[in-house]
Amino acid sequence: MASIKPVLPVIGWREWISLPDLGVKTTKVNVDTGPRSSSLHAVKQRIFERDGEKWVRFHVNPVQNKSKNKIQAEAKVLEFRSVRSSSGIADMRPVIITHIKLLDLVWPIEITLSNRDEMGFRMLLGRQAFRHKFYVDAGRSFYGGKPKKKKLKKKRPVVI
Repeated sequence: MASIKPVLPVIGWREWISLPDLGVKTTKVNVDTGPRSSSLHAVKQRIFERDGEKWVRFHVNPVQNKSKNKIQAEAKVLEFRSVRSSSGIADMRPVIITHIKLLDLVWPIEITLSNRDEMGFRMLLGRQAFRHKFYVDAGRSFYGGKPKKKKLKKKRPVVI
């Protein structure tokens, strides 16, 4: 007897997501079925202790090439993990658990924090984060839509 596969929602190779626990309303992610773990662009990382546990304070810049939109966030450190970057260099990164929102679904994921300035996306969504939740269409993007752009206020002409 053939097994019935569950019908899962479909996402593209890039999507807009939010990280509500960190105050990130929208950021574009590279959905990647290769890497196991997810990674978030985080700078000015500072490890500190709170109630005997390790925490990390960091800045997130959710929009590529827009340095003025920095968000300061904090999260409890789950562990430190050795992660090999796409260039083949391994380094120890803090791992946090935070909620992600995609296609109106919200669930907790593990994220490593690293400087992704040289990468094309502020976040990489690794396969462990979406396993058993979504199918990935590698040929399409933004199944969840794009965020609405803010309307610019029209400048009124100066009347003399």
